[in-house]
Amino acid sequence: MTDQPLVRRLGLALPTTFGAGVVLAVSMGTAIFLVFAVRWAGGDVPANGIWPSFGQSWAYVVWALLQEFILQSFFFTRCENMFGGSAAVWVAATLFAVAHLPSPLLTTFTFVAALFFCSVFRQYRSVYPIAVMHAMLGLTVAATMPDSLLHHMRVGIGYLRY
Repeated sequence: MTDQPLVRRLGLALPTTFGAGVVLAVSMGTAIFLVFAVRWAGGDVPANGIWPSFGQSWAYVVWALLQEFILQSFFFTRCENMFGGSAAVWVAATLFAVAHLPSPLLTTFTFVAALFFCSVFRQYRSVYPIAVMHAMLGLTVAATMPDSLLHHMRVGIGYLRY
């Protein structure tokens, strides 16, 4: 992997049209499925009675981009150098999930999502469509899951003090 230009290796290059299309199609499908599954199970959407504001949504998009940069460009690339590609997917996903403890729901969701995100990053090498997917799914989870389960999507001590 060291023979790739640094911008591409870190995932900071613009994505291919196909790669971005695949990631966005999967994310939209997953978000729609989650909304319908919650409605089918008798839940309310939005779960807490209000949709996130435009400002909150954009702030989360920026936060998702930052998290994906940290996960992919920092952790995954280093794990890839140390363990190889497929093992790096599992190690990086595990690290990302551990960062969401002690929330059982977020830890589970982030582990599954990070397995997919890291696999997609490994193949298409761009954080941008993955960050959009992360934001779409995060906002969907926030809209469909009650705060009694999510604790405002806080982790660590913030989750425990909710």
